[in-house]
Amino acid sequence: MTQDVLEHPRSLRATLARMGAAQKPSRGAPPYSVWINRRAGRLIAAAAYLARLTPNALTGISALLTFSGLALMALVPPVWWLGPAVAALLAAGYAFDSADGQLARLRGGGSLRGEWLDHMVDVTKTCLVHIAVLISFFRFGHPGSDLFLLVPLGYLTVSVVFFFGIMLTDQLRRSRPVPVSAPAGRGVLQTLVALPADYGILCIAFLLAGWRPGFVVIYCVLFAAHGLVLLAGIAKWYRDLRRLDRAAAS
Repeated sequence: MTQDVLEHPRSLRATLARMGAAQKPSRGAPPYSVWINRRAGRLIAAAAYLARLTPNALTGISALLTFSGLALMALVPPVWWLGPAVAALLAAGYAFDSADGQLARLRGGGSLRGEWLDHMVDVTKTCLVHIAVLISFFRFGHPGSDLFLLVPLGYLTVSVVFFFGIMLTDQLRRSRPVPVSAPAGRGVLQTLVALPADYGILCIAFLLAGWRPGFVVIYCVLFAAHGLVLLAGIAKWYRDLRRLDRAAAS
């Protein structure tokens, strides 16, 4: 019998108390992800732990919820119930996406294949969310000329580059573990600056999916803001890696 089975909590409250050590650092993370999504994911992870589900099972549920919401966006014309349905499915999928990692840490650490599966689902979601918007604009109408269809393609490009930049920079930092102190007092500022790049905020924006004029406005605003965050992120990542190079050289 494994240690995990011997020490398996018998209540949701006990499991949540045990999960205090199973949280990732929140410094600089986007607001929705920290204040809403991780808390929802914590509850899901605790319930899944009691039900003896695996992290990969939660990843599969996350993918099913997310892709169901995107299918609605692509296939259903703008009607009053579309926005709440899409937003609810995307937000639920995002919560399960947070839960799988928390469950893995609660169980003593995840596997390489589990982390691989999680990231594969994440990058697929990052692409398909804007492809679904593009299909919806193409099938059910959009403002102006057909050049407007370039907006979802631009948003897709920004999102994928941002996702890749975060993953690559993190891997490079791990490959050169030189201690470099972070500037003091920037945690909250980074959190607020990251707001336009927060996937949870995009989920909320889909509440307006059934009202095409409102959705177009908020989608374009988030696209422009996300582009600015990407430019700021590229500059910061370059400076951070330059500091690591200098610290390693010295």
